[in-house]
Amino acid sequence: MNMDKENFRFYIKVRTALDIPARIIYDELCSVFGDQAPALRTVERWSKFFREGREHVEDEERPGRPVIKTTSENIEHVRRLIDDDPHITIQEMEVQTDLSHGTIHRIISDHLNLKKLTARYIPKQLTDSQKAERVRLCKENLEKFESGAWRLCDVITGDESWFYHKQIGRKVSNAAWVSRNDPPPTVVRRSPYAPKTLMSIFFKSTGPVLIHRVERGQTIDHRYYIDNCLEPLIDNIKRQRPTCGVQGIKIHYDNGRPHVHKEVSNYLQSEGITIIKHPPNSPDLAPCDFWLFDFIKENLSDQNDSESLYQAVSDFMNSLDKEEYRKTFDKWIERMRLCVDNRGDYFEHLMK
Repeated sequence: MNMDKENFRFYIKVRTALDIPARIIYDELCSVFGDQAPALRTVERWSKFFREGREHVEDEERPGRPVIKTTSENIEHVRRLIDDDPHITIQEMEVQTDLSHGTIHRIISDHLNLKKLTARYIPKQLTDSQKAERVRLCKENLEKFESGAWRLCDVITGDESWFYHKQIGRKVSNAAWVSRNDPPPTVVRRSPYAPKTLMSIFFKSTGPVLIHRVERGQTIDHRYYIDNCLEPLIDNIKRQRPTCGVQGIKIHYDNGRPHVHKEVSNYLQSEGITIIKHPPNSPDLAPCDFWLFDFIKENLSDQNDSESLYQAVSDFMNSLDKEEYRKTFDKWIERMRLCVDNRGDYFEHLMK
């Protein structure tokens, strides 16, 4: 049996006229309607109203904007406003529709089934051809790994990044307890001219293979990349794998200009190393970008010079458990699958 609030109030009115106490009326309603019965305070309030001479059971008319139901016309009006401007606020819709905040909110949530989400930042607005290229290369690479032609333990990935000597931290790490009357702490914004050092880092599923510090003022072109990054990298691989050397080794890096130079490709091919192709505009598919560099920077302390900074980066990378590196390569495979499933679009919001 269902009763609306006016029916409940009418019952309270009749029982009150018979001089029945509010508590007994409440118990009677609960015995029949259970959780649907009005609260004790509600029964007491309406019983008091009727004892004081109130006759009607309807709500009093409230001042201000009249109650307007969610009619089909109002629902369509709100829909059109949102279609025209997905960023419109409820306050702006109140002005344009003369509907209440609650009515608009009910229309949006209950009838249009919409919710408002903050826009997420993406590296670039990808074209259809760029999305297709991301899918194509991910499928090619995944097929090699899933067929057993390639093994993750044979992959070395690397890139370059700037590391600042002084760390300003993130908002959370800059928080501090202060007295109620004290001003909030301040952090000076980092100057674009603050001391920093460029490093080229390569790692595999068991740990770092090469950490190279680029001297101040030096730019990385294809010749420098071969002589100072790739040649030492290959020497380190041979030292770490004295029996098989670079046999079966695959190298992965992004499409930076020095990386994709023909002389770089020729050099690696001459050494018997396979280059894993990387999709353009895809930092979400580069382990250095989606994991390593941010992880290092979050854990660095202030350093006086580039030499101590280099040592701090080396110490941190060597201190990490091998499992951290292995999991990153597993995540790389997961990310390539997500890229395919998401038809080449960015997928960070789908990561668990």
